[in-house]
Amino acid sequence: MSVRSGGRQLSFELLAGDLTADDEDDTSPRSLPDTTSDGQRRRRRRSKRKRGFRSPPIEEAASEGEQPRGDGKGDAAAAFRVPDLRSTTETVCESSEAERSSASCVTYVGVELRQRSVSGSARLVAASAEDGTSSCGSSTRESAAAAAAVADVAAAAWRPEANGGVKKKLEKEQSLDWEKYMKETSNILGEVERLDNSPFRYFLGELYGGNSLRSTIAVGNEKKRQRVYNTMFHVPWRCERLIVAGFFVCLDSFLSLLTIMPARIVVTIWRLLKTRKFLWPNAADLSDYGCFIVLALGVASLQMIDISLIYHVIRGQGTIKLYVVYNVLEIFDKLCQSFGEDVLQVLFNSAEGLSACSTDNVTFELMRFLLDEAIAVVAFVVHSFVLLAQAITLSTCIIAHNNALLALLVSNNFAEIKSNVFKRVSKENLHNLVYYDIIERFHITAFLLFVLAQNILEAEGPWFDSFLINASLVFLCEVLIDAIKHSFLAKFNEIKPVAYSEFLEDLCKQILNDKPDDRQKDLTFIPLAPACVVIRVLTPVYATLLPAGPFIWRIFWILLWSVLTYFMLAIFKILVGLILRCLANWYVNLRLKRKQHMD
Repeated sequence: MSVRSGGRQLSFELLAGDLTADDEDDTSPRSLPDTTSDGQRRRRRRSKRKRGFRSPPIEEAASEGEQPRGDGKGDAAAAFRVPDLRSTTETVCESSEAERSSASCVTYVGVELRQRSVSGSARLVAASAEDGTSSCGSSTRESAAAAAAVADVAAAAWRPEANGGVKKKLEKEQSLDWEKYMKETSNILGEVERLDNSPFRYFLGELYGGNSLRSTIAVGNEKKRQRVYNTMFHVPWRCERLIVAGFFVCLDSFLSLLTIMPARIVVTIWRLLKTRKFLWPNAADLSDYGCFIVLALGVASLQMIDISLIYHVIRGQGTIKLYVVYNVLEIFDKLCQSFGEDVLQVLFNSAEGLSACSTDNVTFELMRFLLDEAIAVVAFVVHSFVLLAQAITLSTCIIAHNNALLALLVSNNFAEIKSNVFKRVSKENLHNLVYYDIIERFHITAFLLFVLAQNILEAEGPWFDSFLINASLVFLCEVLIDAIKHSFLAKFNEIKPVAYSEFLEDLCKQILNDKPDDRQKDLTFIPLAPACVVIRVLTPVYATLLPAGPFIWRIFWILLWSVLTYFMLAIFKILVGLILRCLANWYVNLRLKRKQHMD
């Protein structure tokens, strides 16, 4: 944008003209102390307006690259040429009779000037500021000094050496017309340009403007595509793989409780009967004794509970009450599971203390072990009752013919999604959540086994097909809900699918006992309460297989079925354990090779 016109001049030449005019009238009384009257001052000002003043012409430098001459005639004459200077200066000084020493000066300057160079602008500004303020007394002299300081700063800023040796030129060819400038740059204030309001043109613009949803959604990229694939494929697959592996780890622990622990107790008793010597048991034996006592007392407590009575009480409730009862029992299940973990760890610690104590502390350690054993019995009996009530509730929903099972599954599972998906979770919390889902999957399997036993005992007519359909529906709902929950948890918390592979690697190392020191990330599962429920449910089924006859004959068949069941469970335990160890070893080596390949 240019500011030059044919009839206007810039302020630099005006200030130069003021400087020369002040030099001509330097001997006037205006520069002397203010001793004249007000009338003389007014007459002098009117005569100055009529007479006007002109500035001697300042010759323009011969060329732009020519340095100013040092002949002493002034840098301003070598830098500027001021043609046709026309200035109008009004100076109004008003003083009161009370304070004649103070004056207020207002100067209006109307200028039209063309700038040629900037090398002498500082001196012109200083001179003009001094001339314009000389008539206003001592206060205006301070203003002239301030103006001279500003002029020196401006001159320093415009020196070629201060700007890298480059001489800046302001080439202004057009007048500073504000209205014209606003017309040319109408969007200077960031305003939205006015569009054509024609409906037809608007529709054509929308039709050929691009994507129909471009105003509300942006175009994605490869990162978004990978995020979609992770949510739909990678996270559900890796999560389900981890849950299945954890389910078999829980099954292996459950089978160890029913096979390894009785075998260890039988071996200890046989050694005692053979040697006729009492040996102080070690920590592992004491832990097995404590678990066996908890299991036996839990099964005995559940045997005294009338399942049919609880079944009819729960069946008399409505669908909404069934949903509430099932959720309450599920909450108590998680609480008992967390508390039972601490109780069993304390019991094992007491067993280690009792096995390694001296003869002086035997009484104290034995009392502490018995106290911890009593607490464990109470805790796991309560947990077993909660699981039994939950299994009866699920059986009631499956047997009912009013779609109570579907309503229970939908309400319970979507409540689980609502309570977990929209929370901010870390990677460690997600790890614990996956382990809770693994244990829940195993508990649901125990509940379905209870339903199967109840159908064997009490169902009439063809029931197996409906049982398979309902059991499949329950499992599919659990798988689907777990996939949805973990997919969106990973999406909202920006957790990559490789995290589930890391969780599976930790689980495989737990199977191989590869990290005995770091036990914080292990899957913690206590099969005592599910074992009590399964034994309580299967006992009536085995009772129906016993033939009628004398008591000794029945004892024989009980022992026979028990031995056959034990051998089947032992074989199953061996198969599950060996397969788990082989797969865990293979997966750990696979992860190690991938890490080495990435490095």
